[in-house]
Amino acid sequence: MTTIVVIAKETIPGRVKTRLHPPLSLEQAADVAAAAIQDTLAVASALPATRRVLLFDGNRTPPGSEQFDVIPQIGGDLDARLGALFDEVDGPTVLIGMDTPQVTVETLTPVFADWTDDVDAWFGPANDGGFWALGLARPTGDLLRGVPMSRDDTGAHQLRRLAEAGLRVRTLPELVDVDTIDDARLVAATAPRSRFAAALRLADPGGAPTGPTRASSASTSPSSTAAAQTPSPGRSTPEEPLS
Repeated sequence: MTTIVVIAKETIPGRVKTRLHPPLSLEQAADVAAAAIQDTLAVASALPATRRVLLFDGNRTPPGSEQFDVIPQIGGDLDARLGALFDEVDGPTVLIGMDTPQVTVETLTPVFADWTDDVDAWFGPANDGGFWALGLARPTGDLLRGVPMSRDDTGAHQLRRLAEAGLRVRTLPELVDVDTIDDARLVAATAPRSRFAAALRLADPGGAPTGPTRASSASTSPSSTAAAQTPSPGRSTPEEPLS
């Protein structure tokens, strides 16, 4: 009995993945972001969730979200938006972002199989110091409001908040968050048959890996996830995690 939530925003050029420009154009960056969302939604759709939610900022919902309940993001900072989401849902809930399209069903399977009495929360760290997933057995927004977001210590602050609340936390694999073009190329190499990789090949033919396009990132093997755990050099703070 677990709810899966994907947080995303409308892929309008100039509003998403702007740090991929250059070398990508703003339109190409938006296309790559749209592909990342579709890969993420495909994985969320393949998980044995009892409810699927799209926490959305925008007007036109993305393809692949037709079976999702859409909850509009409120205004304010990211901690407030995430807090509002966790106040609204009931029962075990896991939130994932749109910036880790290499995520697989296998990566998230433990969340849907192991909500045992000794697990209160799941935490998926990102290589930039943030987090790509957060699951709570008993959701409450107070566990997120006030946590500083978009920093290289955001993950540490969130884990501290969970520990201070006395929650028992299990950790998911670290994933690379797509922020820079180097991140994008690394993630595309990890999941070369994803929609994301196909979009990047079109936009960045000199830097993206080659290979056939796959229909869904749900079929990526667990071993490929480990390849995306290597931090890319010269990172800086991301635009915003989980969005």
